[in-house]
This record gives sequence, structure tokens and C-alpha cells, in this order.
Amino acid sequence: MSQTLLSSLTTSGVGGPAARFEEARTEAEIIDAVRTADDAGEQLLIIGGGSNLVVSDDGYPGTVLRIATEGLAVNSADACGGVSVAVQAGHVWDDFVEHAVRHAWSGVEALSGIPGSAGATPVQNVGAYGADVAQTIWQVRTYDRVARAVRTFVPSELAFGYRDSLLKQTTAAGSPRFVVLSVEFQLPLGRMSAPVRYAELARALGVEPGERASALDVRREVLRLRASKGMVLDPEDRDTFSTGSFFTNPILAVEDAGVLPEGAPRYPAGDGLVKTSAAWLIEHAGFPKGYGLAPDSVTGGRASLSTKHTLALTNRGGATAKDLLALAREVRDGVRARFGIQLTNEPLLIGIEL
Repeated sequence: MSQTLLSSLTTSGVGGPAARFEEARTEAEIIDAVRTADDAGEQLLIIGGGSNLVVSDDGYPGTVLRIATEGLAVNSADACGGVSVAVQAGHVWDDFVEHAVRHAWSGVEALSGIPGSAGATPVQNVGAYGADVAQTIWQVRTYDRVARAVRTFVPSELAFGYRDSLLKQTTAAGSPRFVVLSVEFQLPLGRMSAPVRYAELARALGVEPGERASALDVRREVLRLRASKGMVLDPEDRDTFSTGSFFTNPILAVEDAGVLPEGAPRYPAGDGLVKTSAAWLIEHAGFPKGYGLAPDSVTGGRASLSTKHTLALTNRGGATAKDLLALAREVRDGVRARFGIQLTNEPLLIGIEL
């Protein structure tokens, strides 16, 4: 058994040992490691920044492959068409966002401060503050484990949805079929942001929703807002030892949205669909910020809701995956009992079930 603990590779700080651990720093090394594991019939877990995983305390019985490729390359740039830039899968996402803003590449500034690697962003169509990566992705280069070949997807093939994409497709063994190698973005050139769609961010910037602002200002305000909610990684702040938002915002059919009480947020989500706020439901079901900190809680105070944001389940120090899941179940069951709505976890649960 490997001595590499998954708790050291994930932002939640939980997870047991890997049976075998590999790190890949080139595309060729990624493909070779994946093929080797597949040829041996081993289970395979892909890790980038580890910000969207909760791994069992028992660890992982197969190969854990950490993708550590770095770098970006400008494939084209012109004043009219913008810039096309390919980012390696292991590149730190926020480093790319900062680079884009400083080089006047517009479109990803509202996604500042999101932890993890660039390769993870198209898999669940990462988004925040009214933006998501589907709006700027040009193509995604992957290794297809079924076809045993490199395959490139364009957005029309990726079936992007709310925190979803074709890249979530799994093999018969339950691990990802497509391993992201690099992601290419097409971004307009300019110092102004994409239209600001999120009301809270628009207020912070002093603009109306739909207007633009300086991309530098958008990045600054997004980082400030995220930090105020414990959503920017900080080793001195236990509220940031989490997977970010643990539950997705429920999307309901219009006819089912009648179960929502008066005052619950309602946002249009496409034909016949309504999105509501998981955070609102959690708070109004009796789970305030910091819930679980008490020594007599279900986790003994080792895990709690963030003291800054009810969507984050945090490791207060010494928490296990079992603790996080116990808290998640309590919150999920409480919301279901109060409102009849089933919350769905956003992070991947490895070797455990909610």
C-alpha cells in the first residue's frame, strides 16, 4: 500500500492511502499511466487540484494519478477574433485566470478564485457569479480510455449543462472514460469584462446587471466576495478546508416548484424549469452557518457547515470522510423533511455514498 494519503491531495483534507500513486508531468506520461492501469485491470482515480473530491477513509484500492502538467500556449491572437489559448490540464485554474486578466483576455474574470486545475473545469462545467467555462471553451483534448485514443471535443459535442458535461461519462468500472489532457479557450481581447450577470457582483461593482466593468475590478471583487464566504483557499482559515459548495442548487419543474415556500429564491432555468437556492433551503431548514461545531454534534465538532457560507462542509481539524458524510446526510435529510426537496452532492464521492 502506498504511503500517499489522499487527505494530503484534497482541499477537504480527508481520505485514506492510495494503493498506488503516480504523478504525470507531460501529456505522454498521463496517457502512459492511464494505459498501464487499464492494461493491469486496476481501478483508476484522476486527481488534479483535489477540490471536488471526498475520498473514503479506507483510501483508494487502485491507482491514483495526479495530473501535474503545467503551461499554456497561445495558438492564435488577433484584434477581431480574440485569443485562442490552450491550457494544460494540471495548470492551476486561478493562475490561468489571473494571467488572462493581466493580458487583457476577457471572459473568465468572474471565475477567479475557484480552486483546482484547468482540466477539471469542463468536466462539471465549473461556474460562479453568472459565468461558466462553457461560455469560453473552444475545444477539449482528451484521452478516450474505451477507444484507447486521443480525442478532441468541441462545445457542441460536450453536452454542457448545469455542473454537467459529456466528460462525466464513466467506464464500466465507474471511473471517467475521458481523461482531460488540455483545454483550449477562445477569449475576446480587451480590458473590459464579459457582461456582469450576477446581481450581487453587479452591486459590488456599481453597475447594472448586463453591463460590463473593468476585468481587473471584476477579478478583485470576485476574490473579495469569495473570501468573505470562505471560498478562497487559505491555510489559516478552517472554513476553506472544504470542497466549496457541497450541494448543487436544485432545479425543479415549474409544477414542482410549488413546494417552495414564500420567499424562497426562484430563477428561470430553461423551458419549464426553475432553479432555487440550496443555501436558502439549508438555512431555513434549521442549519445555520457553523452548524455542527458543538462538541455534542453528529461530528463531535470535527466537521461543520462553514461559519461564512452554509453550502460548504468544512474540516475543522481532525475530521474524517465519515464525519463529513454524517453532516451531509443530516443536512440533506433535514431539507427533504422540511421542504420535500432532495439535495444532490456536487463533489465526487469516492468509495463512499451519501
